Amino acid sequence: MALEKATITNLTRNEKVTVLFNPEEYSLNRDINYAQIAVPGLSGPLLQFVNGNMQTLEMELFLDTYEEHREGSRTRNQAGDDVRAQVKRVTDLMNIDPGIHAPPVLLFTWGTLSFTCVLARASQRYIMFRPDGVPVRARVQVTFNEFRNADLEAKEVKRETADYTKTCIVTTGETLSAIAGREYGDPKLWRPIALANNVRDPQRLQPGIRLVIPRLPYRNMETGEIYQ
Repeated sequence: MALEKATITNLTRNEKVTVLFNPEEYSLNRDINYAQIAVPGLSGPLLQFVNGNMQTLEMELFLDTYEEHREGSRTRNQAGDDVRAQVKRVTDLMNIDPGIHAPPVLLFTWGTLSFTCVLARASQRYIMFRPDGVPVRARVQVTFNEFRNADLEAKEVKRETADYTKTCIVTTGETLSAIAGREYGDPKLWRPIALANNVRDPQRLQPGIRLVIPRLPYRNMETGEIYQ
């Protein structure tokens, strides 16, 4: 059973562009950024998460008007409308929509793939022409960038606090050093936890209390000292 045709839906205007020939393949790409924090005495730098980058979807679209008109009364020398009209339907998705003052948000669907995105790049290559020079076949290499906004981010990522800190519940016999070892990988980094929670005795913690675990690097606002 053949796959349904790939469709690009303009969510702003609820208009669809159906791909006549499905792509042969597609690629999804994603990466994130980490900052390296050099700490004297360690064999390598510590990694601190900075931000995630957008996911991209790349593929080649095949557009053709010659095959559409191959059967019928037209001959090879007559067959095929100008394929640039089809190409324009795709590339116009990068134009600024006057209603939203930005290019439209799109939904690319093909089989089980559903990707909310914007069209970021379209490279056109014309590969077949009529005798009068009018192109009748084209390949368009497209790159879609994942669309995200603050509302989508808040719904998908349930952060515990606005400043990206974590919390933990103290168990019986647990110390700040043990918590620092578990959370930071170094029991000597207990002081940022103590400062963030106003803990006076790091060896005696009340079981059941909730502690804030600040992310590193952490600055002591009173002394200015930075803990990596």
